[in-house]
Amino acid sequence: MPSPTKDAPKPYDVVIVGGGPGGLAAALALGRANKRVLLCDRGPRRNAAAIHLHNFVSRDGVTPDAFRTASREQLAAYPLVDVHDTRVEAIDGGRGAFRLTLDDGSIVVARRIILATGMIDLPLTMDGFADHWGSSIFQCPYCHGYDHKGRRWATLARVDTVAHIVPFALQLRGWTDDVAVVVEVDGLLGDDARQALGAGGIHVAGAPVRRLVGSGGALQAIELADGQRLPCDVLFAHPPQRQVDVVASLKPRLDEHGFVVVDQRGETSIPGVFAAGDLCTRMHAAIAAASAGTFAAVAINIELTIETATAR
Repeated sequence: MPSPTKDAPKPYDVVIVGGGPGGLAAALALGRANKRVLLCDRGPRRNAAAIHLHNFVSRDGVTPDAFRTASREQLAAYPLVDVHDTRVEAIDGGRGAFRLTLDDGSIVVARRIILATGMIDLPLTMDGFADHWGSSIFQCPYCHGYDHKGRRWATLARVDTVAHIVPFALQLRGWTDDVAVVVEVDGLLGDDARQALGAGGIHVAGAPVRRLVGSGGALQAIELADGQRLPCDVLFAHPPQRQVDVVASLKPRLDEHGFVVVDQRGETSIPGVFAAGDLCTRMHAAIAAASAGTFAAVAINIELTIETATAR
């Protein structure tokens, strides 16, 4: 790994923390803009349980590993872009001279930073949840709905997601006519929400979940606390999430849902630190993350190019 005192005579223009679609897209845009970039990517992928990536035009159905491999191969054509399987442990300094400590103890310096770390999902402790996560329990119908259309679906209404359950459940009707809402605790849904769901042909299960029943990752039923079994092939759930440690340590401004707040250019509340992808928005989709990464890269390129030109 290069160090700023030996192998790297000058700082990187940009260090990108995270090598998912957002980070990869940012690295490509910056490499094509003749900027010196280090992409740091190590640790488990957020979509590790996903079998395929969808809704990415020209790449629909590709596996996450194949997408990552092809993207890295394309980045290899740009001599100013370095890609390393390393983790950023800490970030200090400020705009124009950030210092990043890597997992081997080395330090690199960067003029700007892009955070593209995604979020960490905190799996529910519900019996059977981990056995079906990624195979028949999903978060996004736009990613997985088409492949399971027409089957028996349910979505879980939890305390921290109930505010969005009516529009979310109603949109599921676009893929199947068999939709149920299962509440985490009794009394969670008000009368208005129940009426709206009922008007949309959606059944509300009135007892909390005891366990999920299935075999080999294939969900078969949701067993409720009162002993009833709700037949179900696909469950949509949104587990709690948190920011990765290095992002949390920076203490950027977060919104009420825990996402990093960015301006229209992708800059966080910390000058010189940009963010793109799942850590910033509830819209978790590979193509959306890639788009955000490109926008952030363009904003940074404009800043850095003007700074360099006017300093001569």
